[in-house]
Amino acid sequence: MASIYEKDSMMAAPKIADELILVPIRHNVGDLAYMYTVNEVGSRIWELLNGGSIVAEIVTFPTQEYEVEAPQAEADIIEFLAQMRESGAVVEKTEGG
Repeated sequence: MASIYEKDSMMAAPKIADELILVPIRHNVGDLAYMYTVNEVGSRIWELLNGGSIVAEIVTFPTQEYEVEAPQAEADIIEFLAQMRESGAVVEKTEGG
C-alpha cells in the first residue's frame, strides 16, 4: 500500500468516446497490437497516477465516488495496478527515485 506508481512515458492515453485507450508508443509509432481499453474506474486511477501518490491514497477515491467498501476497492486497485505493470503501462517507483 506504500508503493508509488507512475505512468510509463512511452504510453499514449487518448480518451475516445468516454473510454481511455492505452497505446504503447515505440519508435514514435503506436503499437496497435497492444492497445488496452480502460473503463471509467481505471481511467480515474490513471488520472491519479502522478508519480507522487501512494497506493493507499489512490484507494480512497472509489469509496467516496462509488458504492464500494474499502477492502474491495483496495483489492481491485492493487489488481488493476499489477495488470498495468505487467502490460508495461505503469512502473513502480523505487524509494527515493
